[in-house]
Amino acid sequence: MPKVVDADGLNKLARQPQHRDDWILTPHPGEAARLLGCEVKEVELDRFAAVKAIQTRYGGVVLLKGAGTIVYDGTDYAVANVGNPGMASGGMGDVLSGVIGSLLAQGVDLFSAATLGCYLHGKAGDYAAQAGERGLLASDLFPYLQQLVD
Repeated sequence: MPKVVDADGLNKLARQPQHRDDWILTPHPGEAARLLGCEVKEVELDRFAAVKAIQTRYGGVVLLKGAGTIVYDGTDYAVANVGNPGMASGGMGDVLSGVIGSLLAQGVDLFSAATLGCYLHGKAGDYAAQAGERGLLASDLFPYLQQLVD
């Protein structure tokens, strides 16, 4: 079954590496650095190289979160042109994982689920931030996500 791996799942993967083709990994730069055994500054210095290295080592589809989120499946790249700094808050990654997981549960392929999920999440965050980025909560995205998928 396809799956989304985030947060502590990524930390466990860094300690016990394995390669699979049926998952989407969603690291932020700190988690990416742990997966690669390097410093965050190295990840940020060349985000495309980092996402490629993670995908090569662990397989599946990798979604490297951050400004200009990158999705890579070993062949194709997608770069998100949505989202804002207010989304760097607790729970946002959980919402992203949930959106992607719901797409997978509906039978959407890994790369499409990661890219569409990223777009829906970022666009909802942009709509929610119209009231201001400061204090943006993950739950603020829910009404916009509902509108986007209707």
